Amino acid sequence: MSTYPLLSLAIWIPILAGAFVLATGNDRNAPLARMLALIGAVVAFLVTIPLWTNFDIANGGMQFVELKTWIPRFNINYHLGVDGISMLFVILNAFITIVVVAAGWEVIEQKVAQYNAAFLIMSGLMNGIFTSLDGVLFYVFFEASLIPLYLIIGVWGGPNRVYAAFKFFLYTLFGSLLFLLALMYLFIQSGGSFSILEWHKLPIGLGPQIWLFLAFLIAFAVKVPMWPVHTWLPDAHVEAPTGGSIVLAAIALKLGAYGFLRFSLPIAPDASHELSSLVVALSLIAVVYIGFVALVQADMKKLVAYSSIAHMGFVTLGFFMFSAMGIEGALVQMVSHGFVSGAMFFCIGVMYDRVHSRQIADYGGVVNTMPKFAALFMLFTMANSGLPATSGFVGEFMVILGAVKLNFWVAFAAASSMVVGAAYSLWMYKRVIFGDVANHHVAELTDINKREFAILGMLAIATLWMGVYPQPFTEVMHASVNDLLHHVAISKIQ
Repeated sequence: MSTYPLLSLAIWIPILAGAFVLATGNDRNAPLARMLALIGAVVAFLVTIPLWTNFDIANGGMQFVELKTWIPRFNINYHLGVDGISMLFVILNAFITIVVVAAGWEVIEQKVAQYNAAFLIMSGLMNGIFTSLDGVLFYVFFEASLIPLYLIIGVWGGPNRVYAAFKFFLYTLFGSLLFLLALMYLFIQSGGSFSILEWHKLPIGLGPQIWLFLAFLIAFAVKVPMWPVHTWLPDAHVEAPTGGSIVLAAIALKLGAYGFLRFSLPIAPDASHELSSLVVALSLIAVVYIGFVALVQADMKKLVAYSSIAHMGFVTLGFFMFSAMGIEGALVQMVSHGFVSGAMFFCIGVMYDRVHSRQIADYGGVVNTMPKFAALFMLFTMANSGLPATSGFVGEFMVILGAVKLNFWVAFAAASSMVVGAAYSLWMYKRVIFGDVANHHVAELTDINKREFAILGMLAIATLWMGVYPQPFTEVMHASVNDLLHHVAISKIQ
């Protein structure tokens, strides 16, 4: 195992790179700002690679641990570590940061330095969330990550960007306040410790566990987002710039789901069992009902936004089956959704940059003028539909397989939603891409350039790799998932 502080580097390299980009000043130095941002993003990604290559797959505990005293008076520490559950998300986050910096290379022309710096800083803060083992440190990163995304939507978004950014911030802040109360209770119960790993071992009665679980549920459900606290997401996606939509779907939605595995299940295991039917019900509503909502959307971004809610429903469904197949399938779905949803939003951004419309009715026959783009867009649409041999199939298949062991009708409802997913994805693709050239805007389209092809190519390779050969992704999480399930099962017995 590496002796270098890899987790600190994964957090602070993008944050410091963002500070250097900000220092380039106004838009006269935009080329320098873009180059510094890309270099910072690439370096931040490279330092995460040893996390995977040096990872001990037989060890379900925390690895690459860093521990230093931060605020000794309150026993608050700078405590970092990753296990098989969190490691892949650090790498995914760093990879997506390269994508979003490249995605805005030619499109963003105003406040270029500030735009790129916001993404770099947010990348570092999100890595802090995935690696924090101290409750206060986690909460600081958890809250601070809202600020760059709020600015990205509010400054570089669409006509209703201020409303969307404000709604996003209020929803997530409300959940976070309940989360803070839960952290204070755990601090008192543990005798003055903010160690998340120590909180996992606390002997808490069922009554307090239920209150803790509900506080966690509200905080993380807003982030996922789960039905019925999902309404901020379509507005945020529609108004966000392309890069904002990519990082929101690919990474930000994963923070809430990750919270369930780091807090809800291990800290309140008995309450998790008692209230699992509630979470399963909410997840099925998201999977089935939101799929039908996506089917009637006229705006491509809104359609993919609702699609994200439905796909994340599979994630929360998998978590509360209490089986290795379900949780690992949910984790695979989270990583896959990062690739596929990021690619879908980038494809929509490619068309929007040329036509300045996201309405499905304004397109038609795009394949005639953009054949390379149409081929790649087809791959991601199929992955979004859950086509076998793409990453979109693997996670959903594992969750459905786990659901069969839990309850046939739960599995049936989840599986039927894949038909709806294929319907809205392929229906959108048909109307936008196939047919005769619909209007002069489509007739004047130019195919993707080298930059756009490189971005979509990277995402295509990741989507196919995970779909054809998912073992490298599943083997790293297996020991950690088994340890978590053993902890939850033992707690239930006691």
